[in-house]
Amino acid sequence: MHTKRVSIEEAVSLLRQGQVVAFPTETVYGLGADATSDEAVARIFAAKGRPADNPLIVHIGRVEQLPQVAAEISETARALMDAFWPGALTVILPKQAGLSQLVTAGLDSVGVRLPSDPVALKLLQAVNLPIAAPSANVSGRPSPTTADHVAEDLDGKVAGIVDGDKAEIGLESTVIDCTVTPPIILRPGGVTREEIEAVIGLVDTAQPEVGETKAPKSPGMKYTHYAPKAPMSIVKGDPDFFQSVITNAQAAGKRVGVLVTQESRHAYRADVVLTCGNRQDASSIARELYHVLREFDRQDVDVIYGESFDEAGLGAAIMNRLRKASGYQVIEQEK
Repeated sequence: MHTKRVSIEEAVSLLRQGQVVAFPTETVYGLGADATSDEAVARIFAAKGRPADNPLIVHIGRVEQLPQVAAEISETARALMDAFWPGALTVILPKQAGLSQLVTAGLDSVGVRLPSDPVALKLLQAVNLPIAAPSANVSGRPSPTTADHVAEDLDGKVAGIVDGDKAEIGLESTVIDCTVTPPIILRPGGVTREEIEAVIGLVDTAQPEVGETKAPKSPGMKYTHYAPKAPMSIVKGDPDFFQSVITNAQAAGKRVGVLVTQESRHAYRADVVLTCGNRQDASSIARELYHVLREFDRQDVDVIYGESFDEAGLGAAIMNRLRKASGYQVIEQEK
């Protein structure tokens, strides 16, 4: 059975019935369900095939809803919300008792966000419930930035899809843990470290918890994420070195895809060359990244090689996603 595209009104009705509905946000499309209902939240995990120890972010439509989700809000957290909400920042706070344990993976903290996308806001304000919403894709796949991407992964597995524009940012929200001092960025995203530090001063950055046995405090820390079907590596080196990596793979009979920017799209001889924005505008790379990773699946490549990027500003989030998508495989030119 196909999942139908639904109006905001229909989506509100489905959410109140404990169903799961995909909807657009400015970061990526989310898969929402009532965060206070175990049964509803369990449907998210089932649709995505998501590990149960991977917590979910709770979305609200108004700051006034915060007390339903968070037991305590520090001055630091309040300063961040004042500066970046509505927007691409998830703040981790001590959780309120009424939330489903499945949302928080049994932790005593919860990530909460007030998105800026007008469709998301209208939906969240109309439903007037805290809505748990990870990205609307099969777990581990590149996140969806269009309604068509959602349908590609979850057709027949969810109750409805609210169609909106292509996601404006294209990468998930920044997650910052405000239950500790100094606060820690657990996942880089649409709000940069530099922007955060301009508001609250120095913050720490967490290392990924790959292989850890405990539940991570944020999505995107513990498991392989954002990955295309073909194995991927990040290549660090000059253009001649990059081309030699491509040529060697082709000599071994591989159909090779390369992920590059506009500036270097003519520099490489590969089977499939896909461009992802331009280096002068990191936001253009972020916006196209998941779309391009999904396109490699359609092009049926055997292996993917990607350029690397400067990690200032939004580059930190871009490289975080590329490392996860490649399973931390890097091919580096010897000095």
